[in-house]
Amino acid sequence: MPKLTLEEKHSRFGKFVSEFFQWTLNISLLVAGLLLSYSLFSEAYSLYELLANHSEKFQIVEKIVIFFLYFEFLALIVQYFKYNYHFPLRYFLYIGITAMVRLIIVDHSNAMHTLLFALSILVMIIALYLVHSDRLRKS
Repeated sequence: MPKLTLEEKHSRFGKFVSEFFQWTLNISLLVAGLLLSYSLFSEAYSLYELLANHSEKFQIVEKIVIFFLYFEFLALIVQYFKYNYHFPLRYFLYIGITAMVRLIIVDHSNAMHTLLFALSILVMIIALYLVHSDRLRKS
């Protein structure tokens, strides 16, 4: 067996560490996906109960937006595995926009905060446009 140089040992160690953390991340995301799936179904059932009990409209809308947040996080995890262990930026922007819409629905008592939340949504939409326009220029 040939003796390895120091550079080859470092390279092998780096590869081992990289693969170890990649597997740790994959398993963690799998567990997170399972927990999010459970939460998604739980939220769907909760939404059904609100609809059956003719609850307040803002409560129903809030539950719908929370449902979509869970859905978007699950979609993000799916995309991570689909696109070779990479999180597409646009999914984080989708989640951010949905979260800010939920925040506006839930807490709209302060007009200045609502305006700032709306401006943050506008910034994320502009970022989303820039991400898509960059991809369009490349193709």
